[in-house]
Amino acid sequence: MQKNEVKIFHSLCDFSITKKTIITIGTFDGVHIGHTKILEKIIQIAKELDCESLVLTFFPHPRMVLQEKTSVKLLHTMEEKKAMLQKIGIDNLIIHPFNKEFSQLSAEEFVKEILIDQLQIQKIIIGHDHRFGRNRTADINDLISFGKKYGFEVEQISAQEIDEIAVSSTKIRNALLDGTISLANEYLGYNYFFSGTVVQGQQLGSKIGFPTANIHIKEDYKLIPKNGVYIVKSYLNEELIYGIMNIGNRPTVNGLNKTIEVHFLDFDKDLYGQEITIEVVEFIREEQKFDSIDALKNQIQKDKEQSLSFILKK
Repeated sequence: MQKNEVKIFHSLCDFSITKKTIITIGTFDGVHIGHTKILEKIIQIAKELDCESLVLTFFPHPRMVLQEKTSVKLLHTMEEKKAMLQKIGIDNLIIHPFNKEFSQLSAEEFVKEILIDQLQIQKIIIGHDHRFGRNRTADINDLISFGKKYGFEVEQISAQEIDEIAVSSTKIRNALLDGTISLANEYLGYNYFFSGTVVQGQQLGSKIGFPTANIHIKEDYKLIPKNGVYIVKSYLNEELIYGIMNIGNRPTVNGLNKTIEVHFLDFDKDLYGQEITIEVVEFIREEQKFDSIDALKNQIQKDKEQSLSFILKK
């Protein structure tokens, strides 16, 4: 069944609605299996009550604004988040600009001015650990009290309901930074991915018989997995192609900058300038410095054979 196009608003001020809403609030970084459970529930309830489902999220990430010297790396860019929420079938997505002024709203101001007056909520479904209001001082119990005062329902999602583990974006980030890709993908419910433009590199890969696509990711807040070699896949001209990806500084050739390079298996078409999406399937090994270019070539061939063996078992 074709899902409706999600209606996207880039500020609370842009949003208006005549129907009541069933909402949830959060950063939804990664849109992992725990998030999906909440989102599917609000969609279902909205249909049952003839309301509209709504997600309120924020950009920049609140920690980027409130914590000085923070370098938060996110699992999704905003465009990726929009695409994931579209797949799930949300009716409305509000991406409100988060700033210090907004963070100073008291809990009751947030409830009355935002939830009631602007979002017309009938019910909010929220995680067990949700906190809100100035200095994040209000919790789920305060929200329930406000619900009684202002006439909306509050439903709490417990950690146990979310697959009996408190799946969190932090755990996924840690798994990606540790190279435990299979664990990260299990938590996400899909392969971790990123998108970027294929740019001109030094063409060292072509010179040694393993041409690579150099990927440039414009969003500097996007989390990149740890340095190392990975099995990846991508859809190129609508065809599924596997590859070997190296993330790192290329120590064997005295590389100075971190690069993301993908050698696609059985694919030799020009990709320069194209925007492509890479799914990270499996971690193979750490990046290492070899004594010679020949030793590097031998290892890449072994990586290729290992990758082909893995792919054949899929």
